[in-house]
Amino acid sequence: PCWRVEQFVVAQECTRCSGFEMKTIPACGPTGFIEKINCASSHRDEYKSCRSAALEAQRFWRFVGSALAVAAAAAALVVLRQRVLDRRALEKVRKQIESI
Repeated sequence: PCWRVEQFVVAQECTRCSGFEMKTIPACGPTGFIEKINCASSHRDEYKSCRSAALEAQRFWRFVGSALAVAAAAAALVVLRQRVLDRRALEKVRKQIESI
């Protein structure tokens, strides 16, 4: 590709590939997004695979949300388990006191 060996100008910003483009343009394959570029020396128009900033941000926040949900669930389980252990310890101490 010319964009690897020479300077280029982005002619069309990163956009999602349509169904037809997915089948006809090989650059759509890796990410599902392409940008149209114009190579300076050879004056060729080519397509380059790219990543959508909006999609990456959405994936990041989805990951953060799921990580927070897992952390909250783990914290709740720890609190519940600690209550059970405290109750067992108090019951054991009560039984020891009653046996005296």
